[in-house]
Amino acid sequence: MRIAMWSGPRNLSTAMMYSFGSRADFAVRDEPFYAPYLARTGKVHPMHDEILNAHETDPNKVGLACSGQGEPHLYMKHMPHHMVEGFPMDWAAGCAHVHLIRHPARVIASYAAKREAPTLDDIGFVQQARLFDALGGIVIDSTDIRADPEAMLRKLCSAIDLSFDPAMLHWQTGPRVEDGIWAEHWYHAVHQSNGFAGEEGPVPTLEPAMQELLDQAMPYYQKMQKHCLRLG
Repeated sequence: MRIAMWSGPRNLSTAMMYSFGSRADFAVRDEPFYAPYLARTGKVHPMHDEILNAHETDPNKVGLACSGQGEPHLYMKHMPHHMVEGFPMDWAAGCAHVHLIRHPARVIASYAAKREAPTLDDIGFVQQARLFDALGGIVIDSTDIRADPEAMLRKLCSAIDLSFDPAMLHWQTGPRVEDGIWAEHWYHAVHQSNGFAGEEGPVPTLEPAMQELLDQAMPYYQKMQKHCLRLG
């Protein structure tokens, strides 16, 4: 099995990668198209030069690696906005596609704390909705996972015809060898964890400067949310 987990930034995506990486039968890949995305678009992100120097920037070579040849089950953490027009998508055929979503206000508040002035393109809601229309798959909300990790992971595994493994609920603290080099900037919180955090608090109130971005992202989130896995 190859799982393509599509998620915007500042979601539960790294914790989910660690969850599947805790299984003995899975290899994981961390945002394999990040370096090609930066190289193609010229966008300057934290640790930009380090990312380009440490990771493969040729999208065709990355696509070949995502085919999973020689791997056990493969879990791939992908960002929808990394899939620039012209990047290969043939590797996605036969994948189990899962779309991880989170309320845009939570995403924006968390992203802005790590990188100033996020744009709609940065947070990936538009691109994720387009990928869902093109690829289909399962939708799951990170808030539901945090509220009841075991129940929601069991539900997800059942939906993609994979047996649940209790090892998915815990991992060792600290970085993992599979982390992208960008983990130094983005993964501090998850490196302090050994499992899924508890329920989230109220949806944050954003500064007025971020309200327009929230208004732009909400329709795409609401569209995806209608397809979410639910307990019961």
